[in-house]
Amino acid sequence: MRIKLDLAPDLIAAMAAEIKAGEKAVSTAMYEAGTGLKTAWRAQITGAGLGRRLANSIRLASYPKSGDSLSAAALVWSQAPVIIRAHDTGPLIRSKDGFWLAIPTAAAGKSARGGRITPGEWERKQGLKLRFIYRRRGPSLLVAEGRLNSRGLGVASKSKTGRGIATMPIFLLVPQVKLAKRLDLARDAGRAVDRVPGLIVANWVEGKV
Repeated sequence: MRIKLDLAPDLIAAMAAEIKAGEKAVSTAMYEAGTGLKTAWRAQITGAGLGRRLANSIRLASYPKSGDSLSAAALVWSQAPVIIRAHDTGPLIRSKDGFWLAIPTAAAGKSARGGRITPGEWERKQGLKLRFIYRRRGPSLLVAEGRLNSRGLGVASKSKTGRGIATMPIFLLVPQVKLAKRLDLARDAGRAVDRVPGLIVANWVEGKV
């Protein structure tokens, strides 16, 4: 017994159109889900007070780069993954050498590169030596003998009599710091994944209307 399957040209064309509609629906859904996740992560970062610059490190790429596909995908990532991960996980940070973490006070000012200044850079910049003060209670200190200028920064004093010279705390020394968890990126990622099936159906139906 032979069975002959003869598909009418209209049916073949309808199947091809359906596949094309599916490819477009999946590609559009993945792009919309990715865009929603990028927006949600950026909003979390600015809402946590971490700044627009860090928020803009969140980027989106959709695949394929051109055309539509039933295997379309979206990738959302950060160009500053170490910083983002730290705020997302709230890690315990210890000194690399096992001694102290030096946390600059307001009197220390900024590094020449705009970030946190280190004790060595501060000494070179100000031409002053830091002195270690151990405290049984509270953070130990690195202090310097000088004066605070009009901006509250510790600088060398030009006084020849010693008038106005004070001991200034420049760095706080702590053995470790627990960074507060300020982001919950997994929550928004989960929501984005949950939206995908509905987005595919909605875009598939919309493409036929």
